Amino acid sequence: MLQVIIFVVLTGLGFAIGWFANAALGKRSLATAKKKAESLISEAQAEIEGQKKEKLLEASEEIFQQKQELEDEYRDKKNELLKFETELANKDSNIDRKADLVSKKEKDLLLLEQELRTRENTLNIRQKNLEEAIEQANHKLEAISGLSREEAKNQLLDNLIEEAKNEAAHIVYKIKKEAEENAYSEAKNILLTSMEQIVSSHTIESTISTVSLPSDDMKGRIIGKEGRNIRAFEIVTGVDVIVDDTPQAVLLSAFDPYRRELAKVTMERLVSDGRIHPGRIEETYAKVVEDIDETFQEIGEQACHEIGIHGLHPDILKYLGKLKYRTSYGQNVLEHCKEVAELSGILAAQLGLDASLARRAGMLHKIGLVIEKANESDYSKVGHEFLKKYGEHPKVTNAVLSFGDHAEANSPIAIIIRIASDLSRKRPGAQRDVIENYVKRMRHLEDVADNFEGVKTAYAIQAGKEIRIIIDHTKADDAMSNKLANDITQRIRQEVENSNQSIKVHVLREFRSVDYA
Repeated sequence: MLQVIIFVVLTGLGFAIGWFANAALGKRSLATAKKKAESLISEAQAEIEGQKKEKLLEASEEIFQQKQELEDEYRDKKNELLKFETELANKDSNIDRKADLVSKKEKDLLLLEQELRTRENTLNIRQKNLEEAIEQANHKLEAISGLSREEAKNQLLDNLIEEAKNEAAHIVYKIKKEAEENAYSEAKNILLTSMEQIVSSHTIESTISTVSLPSDDMKGRIIGKEGRNIRAFEIVTGVDVIVDDTPQAVLLSAFDPYRRELAKVTMERLVSDGRIHPGRIEETYAKVVEDIDETFQEIGEQACHEIGIHGLHPDILKYLGKLKYRTSYGQNVLEHCKEVAELSGILAAQLGLDASLARRAGMLHKIGLVIEKANESDYSKVGHEFLKKYGEHPKVTNAVLSFGDHAEANSPIAIIIRIASDLSRKRPGAQRDVIENYVKRMRHLEDVADNFEGVKTAYAIQAGKEIRIIIDHTKADDAMSNKLANDITQRIRQEVENSNQSIKVHVLREFRSVDYA
């Protein structure tokens, strides 16, 4: 029992000691926390005071800067006002001076008006005295001549009119005679002066084009095995390929410059590529046809740039480029048009006319030759409608239309175009009738064959000794091919002058089937 009591007493005493110890420790922790809190508060207050001072300083600086800006703005406005006041003062001073000048001029005008009135009165008095003197003199003349005033006036007018008629007739006769004497020499001088300013080479076109080869070994590849490449090339292009002893070159022969140019470019591309076989020939030719159509406009632009013509529609330029591949009596038509344009401009300038308009009409006067469905008889009509469609100047369209005798010339420019064209065509060496007749005969041969049903294309080759005809296999069989060759032969005998020369009619019918795997 005593042990229990001692244990209880000790336990109570331990609790008391723990409580007092815990209370003491709590007070100490509280004191420490208070000190830490007071330290944090003082630091925060110090930081707040620092930030407050910084903000006050920034605000002061901003206020000072705004104050400076306001003062500068005030000073500028004040200077502007002072300047404006000075200008107003100067204007007032000028107005005062002008007012003084105006008042002075008004006084001078008043003095002049008074002087004029005085002179007018004096003149009126003199006029009156003069009229009285003339009246007295007229009375004396009437008394002396025995004629009234009206009778004398009429007689005098009749004498003056008759004298004027005689003098006018004499002057007109003199002018007419001088004009007749000088007209021929003046026209001759103008034409000679114009021709002297044109220096151009002969523009005769040949029927042969040369293609250079890298080596003579290429000739064998052009010919192909058993001649299949050269035959395919001639069928596709419609030209003769001449492979002879000419070193590193082959010749292409055709009467049509456009067809010959297509063949030349095709051959050059094949030689450059090195792959020559029938399929490649057809692909290359088709690509050349597509590409050369795109170059027509460039050719037209270059020609117009050389002559100094601007502002033509792109479609007009394209057809001008096609003239490069057209000939007339062996003369290149584009070169002829350029020459006519230059001559027309010079002639117009000599006569005081619009030289640029004359050059424009000269360049375009034969554009109808290369427009579809045009022929030698109505190409000027076709060209007139074509140019009118694109809004060309009326004097230009009339010059083109009247050039073919389809309308009257309504301006001197149309006459100038005719003169310039004759000068270009008729100068020595400009044309060759033999070439023109040859080209017409070749075209006639092709036209005869083209008129038969089933014919796709026809090429006159070998200088007219052979006509090669490609027919549509869907419209004619082998039996009909023989009949077609016979019919074309009979028609050629009837319509074409062959000068005792035999013409080989070669009809080709080919069927192809193409598929892709």
